[in-house]
Amino acid sequence: MNAANASIKVYNGYGHKNNIILYGHVFAQDHFVKNHYSNNPLINILHLIRLFLIKPKAGCRLRMYWGDQVIETISEQDGFFKFEWASLLDIAAGWHKIEVKWIEQEGDILAVGTGKIFVPHSTQFAFISDIDDTLLISHSASAGKKLRLLFGRNPRTRKTFEHVVSFYQKLSVAHTIPSIPNPFFYVSSSEWNLYEYLTEFFRYNLLPEGVLMLNKIKKFSALFKTGKSNHEIKFLRIVRILEAFPKQRFVLIGDNAQHDPEIYASIANKFPQKIEAIYIRKIRPSMLDKTMLMLSAISNKSIPICLFDSNLKAINHAISIGLIENENATQSN
Repeated sequence: MNAANASIKVYNGYGHKNNIILYGHVFAQDHFVKNHYSNNPLINILHLIRLFLIKPKAGCRLRMYWGDQVIETISEQDGFFKFEWASLLDIAAGWHKIEVKWIEQEGDILAVGTGKIFVPHSTQFAFISDIDDTLLISHSASAGKKLRLLFGRNPRTRKTFEHVVSFYQKLSVAHTIPSIPNPFFYVSSSEWNLYEYLTEFFRYNLLPEGVLMLNKIKKFSALFKTGKSNHEIKFLRIVRILEAFPKQRFVLIGDNAQHDPEIYASIANKFPQKIEAIYIRKIRPSMLDKTMLMLSAISNKSIPICLFDSNLKAINHAISIGLIENENATQSN
């Protein structure tokens, strides 16, 4: 097999000693797309198109080593793969480098991909956040506006909501210290094609590093359908995270542009003792009554819920319930 340009993309995995999960894709070509972060809209459009000009590779035999453990899996039809295992060794909290190899039947290595696995510290809280219209201005409710932003800007020129970085940074050290940050899981309806795009957005804006969990990869023919929500899959991903970390209490952060209120209400009813608070950004005024109705269906009425249009209001709410410390309380607007 000619695999001179083959590549393996490994995403940030997560877990603890008894349950570790790592995701990735195998491509029949070099998937690395260099971005010069130009202000030229045409260059940004061409870069985005290249992210969807992919050739996934199915049926690849993949191998990784974890200490003395050898773990194998096979890539799926769309090139996606998942490793899931229990560690025979104790694992220190933090980020751990990992290497995945595409192995031929004869033992030849066709490609190697590197990634990281996140093992959270045993902190009191963990955070699950949506991305589009929760912290990244995306106009998800309008396909035209969303595509104009996606095509016309690069990860460094995309805008966050005002004070959202401050809010997330405060949450990352809530009841802990900077050297032992709270874990963040970013669960989005964006596709895996945009993984590097979103990772650079987070890095550039100094948002807490975490694990991204995105939607099924798309080819170029489906580019204009990017970001279509599948709330059942999103619900199952969040359930998986909560079940993987039984010691942490979770804060859910989203918006009412699509299905977050419905999903979070279902999660709160399934795990009534594990949800510390719910934050919903008010993006669609026309959906506010429906949003409130869905959240009112949460059976555990002691879970604090904050509907906000300003992150200052969310910060002050988090201070009022003791989620974050009152360093300098801000005026909400």
